[in-house]
Amino acid sequence: MNINFEILDLRAFLAVLELGSFHKAAQSLNLSQPALSRRIQALEASIGAPLLERTTRRVAPSTVGSSLEPMMRRLINELEDQLLGLTGVGGKQHGEVTLACVPTAAFYFLPEAIERFTAQYPNIRFRILDMSANAALDAVARGEAEFGINLSGVSHGELSFSPLVEDPFVLACRRDHPLARRKKIVWKDLESHRLIGVSRTSGNRIILDAALAHTGVQLNFAFVVNHLNTSLGLVERGLGASVLPRLATPPDDHPLIAAVPIVDPVIHRSIGLVERRAGRLSPAAQRFRDMLKSTWSGRGGAAK
Repeated sequence: MNINFEILDLRAFLAVLELGSFHKAAQSLNLSQPALSRRIQALEASIGAPLLERTTRRVAPSTVGSSLEPMMRRLINELEDQLLGLTGVGGKQHGEVTLACVPTAAFYFLPEAIERFTAQYPNIRFRILDMSANAALDAVARGEAEFGINLSGVSHGELSFSPLVEDPFVLACRRDHPLARRKKIVWKDLESHRLIGVSRTSGNRIILDAALAHTGVQLNFAFVVNHLNTSLGLVERGLGASVLPRLATPPDDHPLIAAVPIVDPVIHRSIGLVERRAGRLSPAAQRFRDMLKSTWSGRGGAAK
């Protein structure tokens, strides 16, 4: 096989995958659409297999394209981000950081660090895979994401976990709920109330069930949902209260929902960085990882 392609060929392929359109990809790369198509065709000819499946409605990766996508992303990062380490040129560099994280991390953890990072490196792009805890772990293990932000209650043999912040579980309830005005409650207080819980396969539910297993507390989950945001919608309608991580609850000044600390025992989840044990981050990802750690490490609790 004669492997002969250019870095722009790889960028063209990845742009089509990200944007789902040859037209949009061509615009993003400042190429004409025929020029972009020739780039893709040259890459496919060099590899010896089709990388994209085209229909009238969508563009999707082929089996070969899906398997090669993570490698191509790493290759581009390594080639284009090497200059990040040189003094005075970081702000001019182009590159991409791909990370996988649980949705609450995408909402609360990332914006502050990304804002700081893009002020210094404005041309570095971010690809954020917000997904369930287990799916995010798999994305990091496969190399689809360079690193992730996840929960310590889930594990993967090929990955390491570095804690950043402790996020306690609280009761989210309407402000007219009988427990809303309490400064704190104990788990036994919840046994007589209708609760909204998340699925038993959820990383948050696994942590909660494990911590309560030997306490004798029996919670009454009248509703079970897959996503934390769904439970908040039911809380707002007055259908029950929900036990949620503090970071997943609205701000303290929310007009409808209050968050009440739960003690005896205090149960929390650890949120931290997930990385491949044998992996090596691109310079851009390494710098963002360090900035993320400096932004959140040492904060004693969940910041709102």
